[in-house]
Amino acid sequence: MESISVEVIGVNPPCPRCKQTEKNTREAASKLIKEGVKVEVSKLDITAKETIAKYGVLMSPAVAVNGVVKIMGNVPDIGVVERLLREAL
Repeated sequence: MESISVEVIGVNPPCPRCKQTEKNTREAASKLIKEGVKVEVSKLDITAKETIAKYGVLMSPAVAVNGVVKIMGNVPDIGVVERLLREAL
């Protein structure tokens, strides 16, 4: 079974843009999960040392798919996130 790791990167506590990005990402992931794809969504703090070490300094919100930043500095709609997840398969 294919497996996709998605990380929503934003400030903590989350701002409205980060919250919307996480919501849209989870909704897109749920579509693929219903099709039998394993999608794991996690939230990272953009100011955490581990996040900076892994991705460098980013603009929030950001979305990484399988360890690669695909979206940065804007709120993606559900369709955009879903397309990125499908491309990762």
